[in-house]
Amino acid sequence: MRSIRLENVTKFFDGEPIIENLNLTIEGGKFFALLGPSGSGKTTLLRLIAGFEQPDSGSIYLGEQDITHLPINERRINTVFQHYALFPHLNVFDNVAYGLHIRGIAQPVVQEKVIKILRRMRLEKQIYKPIGQLSGGQQQRVALARAIINEPAVLLLDEPLAALDLKLREQMLIELIDLQYDLNTTFVYVTHDQFEALTVADYMAIMNPHGEIAQIDAPRKVYEFPRTTFVAKFIGNTNLFKGMLQIKDERSTIAIEHLGDCIVSKPDLPWARDGAHIYMSLRPEKIYLSKKVLQGFDNHIEGTVETIVYHGRSTQYNIRVHEDLKMQVFEQNEEHFEKEVVDYDDRVHLYWHKRDVVLLEK
Repeated sequence: MRSIRLENVTKFFDGEPIIENLNLTIEGGKFFALLGPSGSGKTTLLRLIAGFEQPDSGSIYLGEQDITHLPINERRINTVFQHYALFPHLNVFDNVAYGLHIRGIAQPVVQEKVIKILRRMRLEKQIYKPIGQLSGGQQQRVALARAIINEPAVLLLDEPLAALDLKLREQMLIELIDLQYDLNTTFVYVTHDQFEALTVADYMAIMNPHGEIAQIDAPRKVYEFPRTTFVAKFIGNTNLFKGMLQIKDERSTIAIEHLGDCIVSKPDLPWARDGAHIYMSLRPEKIYLSKKVLQGFDNHIEGTVETIVYHGRSTQYNIRVHEDLKMQVFEQNEEHFEKEVVDYDDRVHLYWHKRDVVLLEK
């Protein structure tokens, strides 16, 4: 359960900094997700931890051990790659046993450990099958078994589910959570898929396109309380508006063009002062849509339904509230047939509470 610590790590490619003066601590024994768009440096960061790349400056620690220049085979860190990197000429057993053979482990011990881990991964019926005869999900389990059989202190996963279909990917996410819990090993999971990161992570770091960490927090806090406009837009969907904050006694509002004065909770932020130009983030599922006039909400605006997209679990509405402004609303479908029917071109009311508004620095 050793932690990973990066201190002032910088990495250049072709004279351009991919990561610059980055500081990050990953707590031992946790499932940590590293999330960001393509080109944000997340895979480079993973390769630096694994030892496939060397930093141009800075240090990397595994627990209290400086591993910055330690060879890959001495780091007690294993990696599961996006394309698994299995040996096609070896069967399942020999793929999983490969690392043990390299270490010179006695054959009876190898046999016992491989069979045990393959049972854990529900692959006991495929022990002697060629890799080419396995499904994508089975190959992914073989790659995991090969990575964890040497009992690494840290397991790095570089977009390991990218090649799987949606249903299998969702199933494997749950299996990864169970596996990490059983092993009590530090998992570092790199992905650009926000659903995967929110599903598996105890903690997550969001990297912006400049190779900087925009926010580190538990998934729920990252989603509900983003700290920057980039995080608010990158994680899930949001309605993002620019406006001017107005604080008068105990009442706080944001004056937004085409939307009017939006009531918000009084901010306790150093940059949120009267007259400040800031952003307001409002998640689509926090908005209540109705054709009726309702009471009990802090904010209300009218609009016209332009688009309706049925997602199964929810329905997405795009509402034009002004010639130059649209708002997005998500509505759960559990009461779909009991609620009023909303159709294209309907005039509707949008309501939300001030507690659901997140203020962000401009």
